[in-house]
Amino acid sequence: MTKNSTKFTLPFLVLTVLFCVCLIVANLVEIKTVALGPLTVTAGMVVFPVSYIINDCLVEVYGFRKARLVIWLGFIMNLFVTLMLQLAIILPGASSWGGQEAMQAVYGNVPRILAGSFLAFICGSMVNAWVMSRMKVASGGRNFSLRAIVSTLWGEGTDSIIFFPIAFGGILSWSEIAHLIVVQALLKTLYEVLILPVTIMLVKRLKRIESLDTYDEGVTFSLW
Repeated sequence: MTKNSTKFTLPFLVLTVLFCVCLIVANLVEIKTVALGPLTVTAGMVVFPVSYIINDCLVEVYGFRKARLVIWLGFIMNLFVTLMLQLAIILPGASSWGGQEAMQAVYGNVPRILAGSFLAFICGSMVNAWVMSRMKVASGGRNFSLRAIVSTLWGEGTDSIIFFPIAFGGILSWSEIAHLIVVQALLKTLYEVLILPVTIMLVKRLKRIESLDTYDEGVTFSLW
């Protein structure tokens, strides 16, 4: 049991890469809507909740400060991919290129959706990490399952509350936006619950491999 560690180990780097990949993939497939019975969700919902699961593992094993570092790294990588896609769209195509309109339709996201997505990600991920960390200290490291579910509910709720009004305010009615907020937050939290046994197994294995179990006592919970 330790309070902090400054080294970057192979398991930590693997989790960091997975976190960034999940964010980028979720952003790329977010354009597609998927029907789940009577509900309509985005394809990104299949991938994006995995980032919260990784976030929980990072906070539980490595602490809030390491998780915050990974969150900002994920934000920068996601922003970089988005900017490169916009640049690729702007560049003049060859005479043989016939997919400009399709590429524009899929990846030419309007600025308000991009702004909402990035702001929601930072706020939601930070809230998830903060709640997970504070609950761990308060509980003495007990009740991981409860902490993972509650932190995800807070994080996903924050994400949805920020994203949908920014992205769809004035386009959809406020009742529709409220419905989307509730449904997305609950479904993503349910995702966390269903995969919780895998998360628990991963956390236990990481603690054993790293010989590390971080408690964020005396840590300043700032955005950077």
